Amino acid sequence: MSDTAAPPATPEVCDFVVFGGTGDLSLRKLLPALYRRELEGGLPEDTRIIGVSRADLDDEAYRAVVRDALASHVERSDLYDGAVDRLLSRLHHVPMEFDDLAQWHLLHGLLKDRPRVEEAVTVFYLAVAPSAFGLICDQLDEVGLVSERSRVVMEKPIGHDLASSQQVNDAVGRVFAESQVFRIDHYLGKESVQNLLVTRFANTFLEPLWNSRWVDHVQITVAESLGVGERGAYYDRAGALRDMVQNHLLQLLCLVAMEPPTYIGRETVRDEKLKVLQALKPMTPADVDRDTVRGTYGEGLVEGQPVRSYADDLGEAAPESGSTTETFVALRTEVQNWRWAGVPFYLRTGKRLPRRTSEIVVVFKAPPHHMFPHSEGSAEPNRLHIQVQPDEGMRLTMTAKEPGPGGYRLRPVSLDLSYADTFDQRSPDAYERLIMDVVKGNATLFMRRDEIEAAWSWAEPILDRWTTAPDRPRRYAAGTSGPTAATALIERDGRSWQEIE
Repeated sequence: MSDTAAPPATPEVCDFVVFGGTGDLSLRKLLPALYRRELEGGLPEDTRIIGVSRADLDDEAYRAVVRDALASHVERSDLYDGAVDRLLSRLHHVPMEFDDLAQWHLLHGLLKDRPRVEEAVTVFYLAVAPSAFGLICDQLDEVGLVSERSRVVMEKPIGHDLASSQQVNDAVGRVFAESQVFRIDHYLGKESVQNLLVTRFANTFLEPLWNSRWVDHVQITVAESLGVGERGAYYDRAGALRDMVQNHLLQLLCLVAMEPPTYIGRETVRDEKLKVLQALKPMTPADVDRDTVRGTYGEGLVEGQPVRSYADDLGEAAPESGSTTETFVALRTEVQNWRWAGVPFYLRTGKRLPRRTSEIVVVFKAPPHHMFPHSEGSAEPNRLHIQVQPDEGMRLTMTAKEPGPGGYRLRPVSLDLSYADTFDQRSPDAYERLIMDVVKGNATLFMRRDEIEAAWSWAEPILDRWTTAPDRPRRYAAGTSGPTAATALIERDGRSWQEIE
């Protein structure tokens, strides 16, 4: 089927197998997303959901666990007994040690002993540590559960550097063709991120301005008010660059900077994103020292409540010599191509910042000539704010005359688009959309292997330099916007960050 053909239809028969079916991701995100699809009638009619884990649970015990999870992670107003019961009736659980091939017969029997087995699309969702990806795929192949109607979903992190990423992808690629592999980044499932493509490519007024002639710079911020929580052991091995920048922030950058594809299709969008990653300015050690800032949060106040430092949050997971892991990153980069030459892209992300928000801000150049010499106020550069979370929408900041006689009083005003207010309907959670795209076989919003490796190739020199640099991450108080060095990073260019407060 060509990429311009009609989008694939929802199959009638589906088995959705979740490895790590009792884990945090499954209970907090995947199963609530599947419940909402059940509630709105979006699941294929003949769907089974099979949790696989080490827990010694039969089907009824697993259904009880999931019922409790739905009560905790779905709004009470959205819980309906009929929909909950329908979802629970689809659930099965297979207890298994992944490395014991003899135990795989239970899963084999469950998947093969069903009506219309030859029509079934089987999704294998790897909600487990990446170290188990290759083992699980090998076992699936060994017991004969992989077919052309199979799909595999990989959660991040896909490796901790380029070499380990290649090892993970090689292990999965020995069993599944690239067209069957869905590397998920939930940011790409958010309504505002997808609407960025529509805003750019379905509206003629904006695209002629989307270049270095008119755009001064771009800011991408992903701020979290929470600390590391129970993820301390994992997070201290990863850090903010691996956990957020190498995947989420670079994917957002790609959607901002990519060239218009011929059409929005499975491979055309991913082809253009890859070109952006390949055009990112390579980071030399001198570039890393000058254009990156890393920090770690100390004690402070977040939303009026006192919180502990990163070291205290790590507790027993902290290294004896003290952690050098960054919980905050700010950096400056450029996309070295014809459209964006000379336009800086500023990226920042961090934990224990003033509030949770993810936003893209495209700042246009100031008017070339001051037309109102005796006015009060000033004509500020136009800004397009794309709010990714928590309240998805867009805001265009313009300069307007304040009403009244006696001259020109200039002030910035906003043209606002709130998806919730404009469309008067609930926006599906990112996982809801992405799960259904997997079921349908639509890979447009998923990362291709060459994208992952291009992102690691760009990020790795930063990690290498930080390993050898004598300085440690700069400390910032929880509840602030990060280290003062991050402010200096952008202000030395005569610019300033969009406020997080």
